[in-house]
Amino acid sequence: MTNIFEVRETNKMIEENNLDVRTITMGISLLDCCSDSVEKTCENIYNKITTKAKDLVKVGKEIELDFGIPIVNKRVSVTPIALVGASCCKEIDDYVEIAKALDRAADTIGVNFIGGFSALVSKGMTPSDELLIESIPKALASTNRVCSSVNVGSTKTGIDMDAVKLIGEKIIETAELTKDSGSIGCAKFVVFCNAPDDNPFMAGAFHGVTEADTIINVGVSGPGVVKRAITEVKGESFGTLCETIKKTAFKVTRVGQLVAQEASRRLDVPFGIIDLSLAPTPAIGDSVAEILEEMGLEKVGAPGTTAALALLNDQVKKGGIMASSYVGGLSGAFIPVSEDQGMIDAVNAGALTLEKLEAMTCVCSVGLDMIAIPGSTKASTISGIIADEMAIGMINQKTTAVRIIPVFGKEIGETVEFGGLLGYAPIMKVNEFDCSKFISRGGRIPAPIHSFKN
Repeated sequence: MTNIFEVRETNKMIEENNLDVRTITMGISLLDCCSDSVEKTCENIYNKITTKAKDLVKVGKEIELDFGIPIVNKRVSVTPIALVGASCCKEIDDYVEIAKALDRAADTIGVNFIGGFSALVSKGMTPSDELLIESIPKALASTNRVCSSVNVGSTKTGIDMDAVKLIGEKIIETAELTKDSGSIGCAKFVVFCNAPDDNPFMAGAFHGVTEADTIINVGVSGPGVVKRAITEVKGESFGTLCETIKKTAFKVTRVGQLVAQEASRRLDVPFGIIDLSLAPTPAIGDSVAEILEEMGLEKVGAPGTTAALALLNDQVKKGGIMASSYVGGLSGAFIPVSEDQGMIDAVNAGALTLEKLEAMTCVCSVGLDMIAIPGSTKASTISGIIADEMAIGMINQKTTAVRIIPVFGKEIGETVEFGGLLGYAPIMKVNEFDCSKFISRGGRIPAPIHSFKN
């Protein structure tokens, strides 16, 4: 039961520390929308989404008003489209038409993003998977709300390097097609290793094939709340620091649990998971970097940063599972650059490099996120960065991801503006030594030996 003390404490967290429910995401299966006609498949997809999610935005706004809890985004995730379009899509433009149908449906119901223009290729690509990946640049350039993802590796299967090579090329193509808006198409695309089926956050959300027909997943965030709590134990031991973070994460998760159950009841859709992720925004005081600096680092990137992030990520998860039996998704701490003012400041100060960010991804909840690099970067270099990150996820049995943005016309030291929650980013230096012969080998990097555990 929620008592009056918790209500007052929650109100304080909302008013003073930027606590919010970052998203209510409705997952919708589109497996029953398949047909042998692109036109019919698009019609089925549009009709199902606009029927199942017609009240999603309205209910989200009602919950905001009734409980006084900000719900920043209302979103939809769908079955990976490479599965849905396999029987009817024979060329790139066929998949682009499905992307446009998703975009129209998202516009009709009023959600800010729809995820699931995706393929799952951790062991190999079907012709449908490869065709969808080929269509990603055009699909993202011709839509506003569609987000795309590809899972190219897993601990059980290894890494599909043919897909990694192709995706490096498609990221460059996406950047060029959207160069008039800061290559923003790349901000709507993410490549995964060990992608979860129930992630409510964009750009990587899709509705896994093991899920029910429809589901409600909620993502809750509160970097400002955690930072405020840590401020009150300045100079205390690691034991005290851990307990403080854990207790704070518990309180934040309770808010998400309340919203998730209420949304589930009002929409008459089963509740899936709570994703407790410290997801920053450009707002002052809503920064994961500032949490790490409050622990005692002069700047993020200083020695000790990876240890501090490991502590934070672990205690956030421990606090979350105390508050809800259904914590999932990507729960932990996100470390995007463009969406976190503290990260941006650390890059500009020379404290944080791409290589240090890669080290930090070994212990964060996702990976290299919203990294802007020079538009002149080679496709093989991007594929190499992706391969490195996928290897971290594969070997360490964790989700890792890359959302990297080669910004056409920009070089190191310049900045690119994305606007809204995406913020702005400094263009970061990339190691320019060549890896193209390695990337061009083709085939699959095999899974590590521990993948044979049952």
